[in-house]
Amino acid sequence: MLLCSNPRAQYLAHKDEIDAAMARVLNGGRYILGAEVEAFEKEFARYIGAASALGVGSGTEALHVALAACGVGPGDEVVTVSHTAVATVAAIELCGARPVFVDIRPDTFTMDVARLEAALGPRTKAIVPVHLYGHPADIVDIVAIAKRRGLRVVEDCAQAHGASVAGRKVGTFGDVGCFSFYPTKNLGALGDGGAVTTSDPELRNKMRLLREYGWSERYVSAIPGWNTRLDELQAAILRVKLRHLDDDNAARRRVAATYTAGLGGSGLVLPKKATGVAAVYHLYVVRSARRDTLIEYLRSQGIAALIHYPVPVHRQPAYRERSAATSLPATDCASAEVLSLPMYPELRKVDIDTVIEATRRFEGCNA
Repeated sequence: MLLCSNPRAQYLAHKDEIDAAMARVLNGGRYILGAEVEAFEKEFARYIGAASALGVGSGTEALHVALAACGVGPGDEVVTVSHTAVATVAAIELCGARPVFVDIRPDTFTMDVARLEAALGPRTKAIVPVHLYGHPADIVDIVAIAKRRGLRVVEDCAQAHGASVAGRKVGTFGDVGCFSFYPTKNLGALGDGGAVTTSDPELRNKMRLLREYGWSERYVSAIPGWNTRLDELQAAILRVKLRHLDDDNAARRRVAATYTAGLGGSGLVLPKKATGVAAVYHLYVVRSARRDTLIEYLRSQGIAALIHYPVPVHRQPAYRERSAATSLPATDCASAEVLSLPMYPELRKVDIDTVIEATRRFEGCNA
């Protein structure tokens, strides 16, 4: 059996609490937008430090709802990065807008602020920075640029639940924060789910309408909307896991520290952390010029290392025709070298040591 991501381990770690929460919902008889969702929204908003949160159907839909509420539509441009999950760009295109890509910093894999202003144009409506791998983007500088230009900022926090800058959690800097609760996330459901956070009451009301057919009251649509709701069962599970999120993030940091100590001097480029940020290590991502060979070797040793992400969005078949002239050298370089080692809170020390030893063996034999 391959050593890899293991969302079941987190279920087992909190099994009694999760089973009790699920039984409560099943016996309660209300399964959509009930008391569990309302309670989770309040608890999650309080945890993030935002005035409000709204549960939606997925992280992609969180971005879609947020951008639509910010007025993004056909003919607009939204600036983001190409080194991200394709969901970031899919949400932009769901609004009818055009994604414009900015290159990344080679150390943190997040948006290179030095290149941001050059990407802004007369049709730019919003900026979507991605807090990738659990490391915050340079969000303070990005928001400052956006304010000068009168632009909206929608934070993609899908991999950064609990990450912070100078003690302030991501998801509170921009106009809206967008979160995914996919099972492998730092805060993961047992199915799909997502949330938006904001402290702008007007945006909150617009997003509340958009997530359920634009209903101002049942069966009465004040604006056009769609169906993207977090269900009661997932909300109840997330309420349990939210109580343990800080401890789980602390465990991720310990795993990362062990990797960093064990892989120092191995020849790999190890993760860097910017000053003043608290990363939550959704993934532990290293770089290797022999990445593909290393993956094959680790697999032969029973270790499933993955690539996040092997093909940047601007080079994928669905998007490359519209971004043929885009030059993103740091992004292209990263996509050829990045490798994600196994990372989850319940990862045992013996398994971490196995990964370290196998990786060092490979690097030693191929030096």
